[in-house]
This record gives sequence, C-alpha cells and structure tokens, in this order.
Amino acid sequence: MNMRWTTLSGVIVTALLTVFLILPVLVSIYAGLTANYARGLSAGFTFKWVEQVWDLYSDTVVRSILVAIATLIFTLLIGVPGAYALVRRGGRFARIVEEVITLPVAIPGLALALGLILAYGGFGSFRQSSLFIIVGHVLFTLPFMMRSVMAVLQTIDWKVLDEGAASLGASAWRRFFDVILPNVKQGVLAGALTVVTLSVGEFNLTWMMHTPLTKTLPVGLADAYASMRLEIASAYTLIFLLMIVPLLVGLQLVAGLTDKRSKL
Repeated sequence: MNMRWTTLSGVIVTALLTVFLILPVLVSIYAGLTANYARGLSAGFTFKWVEQVWDLYSDTVVRSILVAIATLIFTLLIGVPGAYALVRRGGRFARIVEEVITLPVAIPGLALALGLILAYGGFGSFRQSSLFIIVGHVLFTLPFMMRSVMAVLQTIDWKVLDEGAASLGASAWRRFFDVILPNVKQGVLAGALTVVTLSVGEFNLTWMMHTPLTKTLPVGLADAYASMRLEIASAYTLIFLLMIVPLLVGLQLVAGLTDKRSKL
C-alpha cells in the first residue's frame, strides 16, 4: 500500500512539473497564433504573425540549420577520432589535452567569443562570414561529442577488438572505421544530438560573434523580443519550435533504429 501511494505521488509530482515546464511554451504558441493576445480568444486566431516573421527572418532559420550541420560535420571529423586517440593514449598527457578541450565549456560564451574576435577579428572576410560562427560553435560543442564517445569507449573492451583486428592484418585506419566506429555509434549519435541542439539554440556566443549579415535564429529571436510586438516575438518562438522539435525527434528515431539493429 505504501508503495502504491509512493508511486502515485511520484506520478502526480512528475505530471505537475511537466505541466509547469510545458505551460510557458503553450502560452507562447497561443500568443503567436492569436490576432491580439491582450483581447484573448475573442480576437480569433491568425497565421499572419508567422508569415510576417518568416518574411523578415527566414534567412536566420536557413543559416541556423546550415551552421548546425557544418558544426556537426566538424565535430564528427575532429571529435570521434580525437576521443579514440585520447582513450588509446591514456595517461597524464591525455588528461591534460581532455581538460584543455573541455575548457570552452567552463568559459562564458561571451568571453569565448571575445577571445575569438580579438584573435581572428582582423581577418575581415573570415570575421564577416558564417564560418566564424561555425568555429565558435565547434569549440563550444566539441567537448560534448568527445566526452560522449569516450564514455562508450570506456565501457567496451576496445583493446581486445583492436588487437584482434590487428592480428588479422588490418591497418590502423581500417581498425578504426571497421571495428571501433561501429562499436561506439551510440556515443556518436548521442553526441550528434547534443551538438545539433546546442548549435541551433546557442545565443550568447553567437550574439557576440554575429554581424548583421550572419544572424542565426536565436539572435533573430532576441531582436524580435526587443523590437517587435508580443505576437510577432511569440510567432518567432513557434517557428523555432517547428524547426528544432522535428530535428530532435528525427535524431532520436535514428538512434533508436540503430540501437534495435545492434541488438538483432
């Protein structure tokens, strides 16, 4: 009986917390679809605010997607082999390198962006391109990819797998792609999910590094909040959700299908 009451109370608390967290999102969606938020339901619903936001800020949506994809590609190319190299190397040197790579996470985004501007802001074309923002996003998200892959590597006996492939004559690169990589795919997918989420939603770093021609979605969202009426700002939030939620669901579905295939 006590167990039942404990379970019931846990469900109630979880439900209340879920409602508490979701309610602001639902209210924001409602505000973005209503003709006049102050008048409420009597004003009726409309898509004109969404259309207006898309006309004004569609370029920021496309740019955010491209930046997130580029960030993911770079973190995969650097983070996955890098994580394997650090685990394989081990020792004090590997721990020092890992701490250095993790350092951007501990530094405030504004400070990291300022450092990048001071170091590379003199390169005009680079400074004014989206590539500059991509570099900042890679520095910020790379530790999450590497930590995710390293966590999986530390749970499998990769040495036995590596030595077994080596005894059959496989080269180092062949062992990495054909043996190690398939065994850490769950870590890679988890890291990819984190990288894309952080890149699309990153504001502090991007706000400091962007130019008027390289705004991303969160920066445009802040501009809408600061300079537009409430309904337009809320419609911008709706567009953000319409973009990020399917992306996250898609990545999770891919991760789930990969997990099922690995168990077959």
